[in-house]
Amino acid sequence: MLAKKGMALKGLAKEGKITGPVEVTESQAIAKLKPGSVPGITEDKNPTPVTVLLDPRAMDTYYAELRKEGIDFNVNVGSSFVGQLFLTIIGPLLLFGALIFFLSRSMRGAGGGPGGMLGSFGKSRHRVQTKESVNVTFADVAGIDEAKEEVSELVEFLKNPKRFQKLGGRIPRGVLLEGPPGCGKTLLARAIAGEADVPFFSISGSDFVEMFVGVGASRVRDLFKQAKENSPCIIFLDEIDAVGRRRGGGFSSGGHDEREQ
Repeated sequence: MLAKKGMALKGLAKEGKITGPVEVTESQAIAKLKPGSVPGITEDKNPTPVTVLLDPRAMDTYYAELRKEGIDFNVNVGSSFVGQLFLTIIGPLLLFGALIFFLSRSMRGAGGGPGGMLGSFGKSRHRVQTKESVNVTFADVAGIDEAKEEVSELVEFLKNPKRFQKLGGRIPRGVLLEGPPGCGKTLLARAIAGEADVPFFSISGSDFVEMFVGVGASRVRDLFKQAKENSPCIIFLDEIDAVGRRRGGGFSSGGHDEREQ
């Protein structure tokens, strides 16, 4: 009965012989549903042959007619129905729950708190070494004696700033370390922090350049905010040339570029 809202009943062939499903209309099927003419009807949703095939859109109508005529019937919910229910409802719910679980864990790992991952998007991605964990000194740096002599004043100022402040001296705003890869720039910066016994903040300049304008500037502000909370300290900006570029000549987006923030 799946075609033209009909009903296929087994056992309604001529002379009571079962020769296969016979398609009849709804009115013909309902007319045959008289007490004594049909012993019972079973709807089975297993993939095995069923006694009656019903149109799902008209099941309530058939059930009402069966009850009206006083014919016993039952509905068997087989394993196929349970499997279909799992695939359509329970399965997607489990996948959605697993997705929420992993997202919540990643949010907590990215900074936690109410903002989670979104709240930490504009946060600095720097790495911090406490003064106890910085175990590098000038004795571990070799081959750049002139550079060590130049930055030794920074160590003295960090150790005893009041001595310089009494004379009106101010610490340099920063030191530019230039050289090919592997010459010891990062090691020297860590040695300064180790000699001065202060925390060491390190971050790559590429972390300040993002697709969304303003994110890099927000990370710079967050970095220096945390550095002030742990002052005195050393901030090491590796690959600072990533945030610099040649101005003028060619296409320029002006102040709306991330590097201009």
